[in-house]
Amino acid sequence: MLLFSFANVLAQRNMEYLKRGVVAVPQQDGIFVSWRLLGTEDKATAFNLYRKTDGKETKLNAKPLTKGTNFLDTKADKAKENTYYVKALSGKKELADDSRFTLKANAPAYLSIPLKTPEGYAPGDASVADLDGDGEYEIVLHQTGKAHDNSHDGPTDPPIFQAYKLDGTLMWTINLGKNIREGAHYTQFIVYDLDGDGIAEVAMKTADGSVDGKGKVIGDATKNWVNETGHILLGPEYLTVFDGRTGAEIHTVKYEVPRHPDTENPTPEQLKEIWGDGNGNRSDRFLAAAAYLDGKNASLVMCRGYYTRTAIAAYDFKDKKLSLRWLFDSDTSEENRKYRGQGNHNLSITDVDGDGKDEIVYGAMTINDNGKGLHSTGFGHGDALHVGDLDPTRPGIEIFDIQERFDDAGMHMRDGKTGEVLWKIASVESRKEDKFQGPGRGLSLNIDPRYPGSECWVTGAGITGLYDSKGNRIGENIPACNFGIYWDGDLLSEILNGTVIDKWDYMNGTTKVLLDTKDFDCASNNGTKSTPVLSVDLFGDWREEVIYRTTHNKELRIFSTNIPTEHRLYTLMHDPQYRLSIVWQNVAYNQPPHASFYIDEKMPEQPKPNITVKKK
Repeated sequence: MLLFSFANVLAQRNMEYLKRGVVAVPQQDGIFVSWRLLGTEDKATAFNLYRKTDGKETKLNAKPLTKGTNFLDTKADKAKENTYYVKALSGKKELADDSRFTLKANAPAYLSIPLKTPEGYAPGDASVADLDGDGEYEIVLHQTGKAHDNSHDGPTDPPIFQAYKLDGTLMWTINLGKNIREGAHYTQFIVYDLDGDGIAEVAMKTADGSVDGKGKVIGDATKNWVNETGHILLGPEYLTVFDGRTGAEIHTVKYEVPRHPDTENPTPEQLKEIWGDGNGNRSDRFLAAAAYLDGKNASLVMCRGYYTRTAIAAYDFKDKKLSLRWLFDSDTSEENRKYRGQGNHNLSITDVDGDGKDEIVYGAMTINDNGKGLHSTGFGHGDALHVGDLDPTRPGIEIFDIQERFDDAGMHMRDGKTGEVLWKIASVESRKEDKFQGPGRGLSLNIDPRYPGSECWVTGAGITGLYDSKGNRIGENIPACNFGIYWDGDLLSEILNGTVIDKWDYMNGTTKVLLDTKDFDCASNNGTKSTPVLSVDLFGDWREEVIYRTTHNKELRIFSTNIPTEHRLYTLMHDPQYRLSIVWQNVAYNQPPHASFYIDEKMPEQPKPNITVKKK
């Protein structure tokens, strides 16, 4: 009773209004239709499903649908165009439908979005949000040309961003210009409703010559700050919020933290003194996110550095203006120095201490909602990070992390609230001169129902085998170590790697291919990282969609499951942690999204999201 009362006094988070999100996918036995159960409605809401073909409307269910929010239409004529819509019931009264999906005759098993990809570019990472307030998602796509890692020399192409509606309509294009370097560690973009008006904004680091969606130039277009090695270590740095509908600049401020506190044009020696090198390899490592730091409204979080100095700036966006909420800097006090050098190539956002406000899980350390250090393991930098209710036998959130260090912390799990290390597995190989030997990848997913919680595994550092959520070795074989996805009809996670969705056979330690989108001329992104454009609960029921680019780079293809299930969950996009996972998924080394609650066949009732929605 006390826990229930405490949960009710936490502030409701302002989140985006969503329509029903009906989607239809052909399959062998008919047409599979699914739709959202919204986080604002009763879990037991009943539905009626309708199909309209050749102008004739047909009700498909004899009794109200009260189990899974999906239906297999075995009587549909796939050679004809079919339109589906759902009506929720209030008692015996049907409510008006707000979402319809038309499946064209002989449609393929994916939704196609034609692109206007610039010459020499390819579709990269994406994010989704409601950019125009209509209750449906749009896609913001990072179009990537020639790029370089921070540690490499050479010029890059200007980063380009485009917004598309799901029917392929190009809404706007933003060109960040030659003074923003292209690469996984530079070009982070945040797409979210930052002021709570029901329409998402887009926030990015900008520079002289960046051009907004209306053609307006930010800064001085005549300036070229690219040096002889292709790096950009001089000149002004900005942070800009753009309008989601038009791509127009709304507000621009100086980027916090700058390369150097005293000058826009530091020398290599000055950079080395602050960051540890003079060529930008450490100073130009950026991360970004959105977080509910006050428990009610979303703030923008922009970050710089993680190998040495770490700086995290939180901004509020109100009345079309950015204002600095707080700034954390690992180098401003002795207390803060234990948070120095603890960051990953990724981050996660969630409420780790149960106070209704979000924290920033920044690799091996966590920053509290007030901008103060919460705890630090001191384990240092790593490449993968997973946060959620990974061990349901313990209260609260757990953090699974890997490290590029070479003693006893190759991978570990810790308590989200206290930072207590619950277990750790040592790297086996020793460090060789100038060569990292820590695990390159790590993953934590619920793939074996015989053990409570998420199973954990890594690649590299001599660590082999599959581990349970307590750190016990439970198997010799492991599946691919990349992404997870909810795809089939059970409540276990599937494996997403490259263009393939696999099912883990926990009895035999093998995998079975459920879908290979390479058969549909799709390709993965980010080189050896082999990640999709985006994995996300985009529409339909609680299971996730996956978006890929085509091999000719002229199209995005969205794949949605066509497997029935009786499991009923609220849309994952109304779980705040999962929703914010989609916001940061594009950042640096992409990681899969995680919900704030534990999901499996024995799970208790899914908690109702403590949210309120803003309808434009």
